Amino acid sequence: MKFIVKLFPEITIKSKPVRKRFIQRLQSNMQITLKRLSDDIKVRALWDKIEVEVGSSDSLLREQMIEVMQATPGILHFLEVDQHPLGDFDNVFQLTREAYSEIIRGKTFVVRVKRAGKHDFKSGDLERYVGGGLLQHCESAGVDLHAPDVKVKLEIRDQNLFIISNKFKGLGGYPLGSQEAVLSLISGGFDSVVASYMTMRRGCKTHFLFFNLGGKAHEIGVKQVALSLWQKYGSAARVKFVTVPFEEVVGEILQNVHHTQMGVVLKRMMMRAGERVANRMKLHALVTGESVAQVSSQTLPNLALIDGSTSKLVLRPLITMDKQDIIDITKQIGAYDMAKSIPEYCGVISDRPTTNAQIERIEEEEANFDYAVLDEALENAQVLAIDKIVEDLGAEASIEALTRVAEGQVIIDVRHQHEQERKPLNMPKCEVLKIPFFELESGFADLDMTKEYLLYCDKGVMSQMHAQSLQDKGYSNVKVYRPVV
Repeated sequence: MKFIVKLFPEITIKSKPVRKRFIQRLQSNMQITLKRLSDDIKVRALWDKIEVEVGSSDSLLREQMIEVMQATPGILHFLEVDQHPLGDFDNVFQLTREAYSEIIRGKTFVVRVKRAGKHDFKSGDLERYVGGGLLQHCESAGVDLHAPDVKVKLEIRDQNLFIISNKFKGLGGYPLGSQEAVLSLISGGFDSVVASYMTMRRGCKTHFLFFNLGGKAHEIGVKQVALSLWQKYGSAARVKFVTVPFEEVVGEILQNVHHTQMGVVLKRMMMRAGERVANRMKLHALVTGESVAQVSSQTLPNLALIDGSTSKLVLRPLITMDKQDIIDITKQIGAYDMAKSIPEYCGVISDRPTTNAQIERIEEEEANFDYAVLDEALENAQVLAIDKIVEDLGAEASIEALTRVAEGQVIIDVRHQHEQERKPLNMPKCEVLKIPFFELESGFADLDMTKEYLLYCDKGVMSQMHAQSLQDKGYSNVKVYRPVV
């Protein structure tokens, strides 16, 4: 299998040294993520493209490679190709006929040739020859130059012929790590998830900062969202997940700040905490999911006062986006089902909030706030490498993992439906329920509590998280199923 990766256009207009650096970064990122699938995958960087090749023709590996490349920032699109030595026109026609005869059966088509290098023919000459041969020797519906059903695509690079069988859209953006790292304030909801995704897509190594307002279950939910987002779009870079316990900070605000000013004061406290965490991590910017006027604290006067509480640059990728557009992006990136299950805690603490806060009033209210509470919250912050989240949960409590299924035990496959369909769990002698992890917490109570349930996922990440969460809620009939590989 071979793929030709085309660069995001903004990369190609950079100066020579910058372009070279970006290409090298993209190559490195792809090597890291694709090598996890197979050590045999080769990634080769050239000036105007990246070539990916593997000797295997395994269909599952092909699907996994495509999925990884489609989620890799810096790629405009990539082509699945068959490479051959460039022969004469008849040889090109015979190879093209072999690849496309069934594809164009009963359909209109056009031949398009892209050529680079020195040749004694023009692209149009080869297009006419191959097109005429296909028209004569294949059972097509004819040639249509303007709106064909199929585009027969060929590329010629010097003395190499590439027959393009498929074209896949990439993510665009810049290679991860080509821009400075940032700290994203993530609540797990639609806005912060999309904002984090957009900074990853733009090439920023994106760390996560979570202010816990809702207890252990809320923290687990946000961790799984961040982990899933990182695994799909950002796993070429190691990042941190920082949790700051903010319940006492909220309690201090509830006791000492007027209800109309609570929303702005809370956001300013978060910015102050974010600045201190960013300073420790030597990061220059904070990222939030705020959008103009989406909620009361996000009016322009309020945002200005929120920004005034920190010296850090505050990035707001969603600042002019509509809520529905944001939700639509979560669906596109596969995060909708997870994000919709995360409650928004910030909005519950303010009654009749101000939309036009004044600095004098805010400073007056903040004078009543005991900043020792904020200091204590930051002292109790937990910093984890994001890929160590499951190990951290395991350290807190022991979730028994079984390699065999006994009578009376039921397996719950907690993987996403897409994973369930692509790689079914074949256990004919066992009862298997398919409940995606983002539906498990709400639906578990409806199950037969006389049975014991073993949660299963490929890598043990989501099964471990949710087994812990369910046990914390008092369900002792939950364990993890981890078959011996």
